[in-house]
Amino acid sequence: MSEAHSSGCARDTIPHERGQAAARGPADWLSLAAAPTFAIMALLTGILGGGPGDMLCSAAPDTSPLSGMVPMYVLMSAFHSAPWLKLIFGGRSGPG
Repeated sequence: MSEAHSSGCARDTIPHERGQAAARGPADWLSLAAAPTFAIMALLTGILGGGPGDMLCSAAPDTSPLSGMVPMYVLMSAFHSAPWLKLIFGGRSGPG
């Protein structure tokens, strides 16, 4: 009985491997929050300005166009977009 219980528990903890639709847990929902949060931060920083830190960095000679808060937030948003791509494209099941 303990073998059946432990194998049932293992199957219930990883429902994605069985190919069935599963309820999303809190960690899954939290992972979806990162990309839009960084996108909003990039937008607000671009509109409102980066503050004194950006002024110091932009005053330095030979700075890269990627050295600033807005490009950093855009890159962070892109790197954290994997959960959204999995949700959009990975959640579809084949016919039959």
